[in-house]
Amino acid sequence: MKPRSGSTAQAWDALQREIVGCVRCPRLVAYRTEVARTRRAAFRDQRYWGRPLPGWGDAGARLVIVGLAPAAHGGNRTGRIFTGDRSGDWLFRALHRAGFANQPNSVSREDGLALRDCYITAAVRCAPPENRPTPAEFDRCRPYLEREFRLLWSARVVVVLGRSAHEAFLRTWRSLGHPLPSPKSEFRHGKAVDLGLVTLVMSYHPSQRNTSTGLLTESMFDGVFRTARRHLADSQLEPASRL
Repeated sequence: MKPRSGSTAQAWDALQREIVGCVRCPRLVAYRTEVARTRRAAFRDQRYWGRPLPGWGDAGARLVIVGLAPAAHGGNRTGRIFTGDRSGDWLFRALHRAGFANQPNSVSREDGLALRDCYITAAVRCAPPENRPTPAEFDRCRPYLEREFRLLWSARVVVVLGRSAHEAFLRTWRSLGHPLPSPKSEFRHGKAVDLGLVTLVMSYHPSQRNTSTGLLTESMFDGVFRTARRHLADSQLEPASRL
């Protein structure tokens, strides 16, 4: 990360420690721990992370990506969101093509991947059963996302991956005191909405279900990040006027 000052670096460190040590959701604690204990056969020799995941990337980023939650045998195993699963394979290929990542793949926290002008986070920080957090679990995790956005002073474009991440981000944005469009902006892949301080860009989640059925193609996904690039180029927002 690239903290703006010593105090900001301390705030990031404190937030990440809180997230990693979180035990607010008993169902998620039990599930992530059991998955890490039993492990998938293909990863039997690996030690799973088995804890909540903080966001990661460039703390001075103008692009923020909000996903749903870590995958049980992806981030919950590797300790980094979108690392080590097929959704991450799609995401990092697209980010590399768009110039936001230095390489197109990610298999571990030590694989050399670096994000450029990009920060990745999630609405829920623990792997949920069947990839379905409950409303209460979303609510308990929201303060972490709020605190991240308070620290992401340079953020100008937010890409949400999937309808659930879209809804979670809008609730977070409203909780931070920012007005939302009226009528409410409905989720649609490729849609961009001006929220004042940031532009919201919507994308289908690169889940295996969406990519294997053709609901999301690589060209469609690339289009999302071209849209993000265009809005970054057009934006004149000064970081000093952030949250």
